[in-house]
Amino acid sequence: MALVTQKRFRQGQILKLVSSAPISSQDELRRQLAHVKVRVTQATLSRDMAELKLVKTAAGYKPLSNGGNESAPLPPLARALRQFLLDLRPADNLLVLKTPPSGAQPLAAALDAAQMKEVAGTIAGDDTVLVITTSRQARLAAQKRMEDMLR
Repeated sequence: MALVTQKRFRQGQILKLVSSAPISSQDELRRQLAHVKVRVTQATLSRDMAELKLVKTAAGYKPLSNGGNESAPLPPLARALRQFLLDLRPADNLLVLKTPPSGAQPLAAALDAAQMKEVAGTIAGDDTVLVITTSRQARLAAQKRMEDMLR
């Protein structure tokens, strides 16, 4: 089980890196992963990139866009929710998101990147993300948006 969660975490970090800045080579991606304390061999990185359907474009690596024969690629937050979210627990103006071990960081990063106006901030541990919203109504709206992304 630990290998599966390590792989999920590593692939989440890869998606986060390629979506946040242009990365033009596998070696550059490997170095960026090392900066976030993820060590990976070239062979493992190649397999991860193939599984994530990353393609090299003029603007660096990007997820493969489906040529119309499948549904559009999921936005990063929807993809992270589907990949990492195990349970969502509301508490007044807070949401507690449970993930597998090592799943909280990539999920919190995707939430932060989504810049939802209802979310004041996130705090991530190993398997839990605390989402702080501006009010109970904002929590309800953020919760509904996340639940809709899971459908």
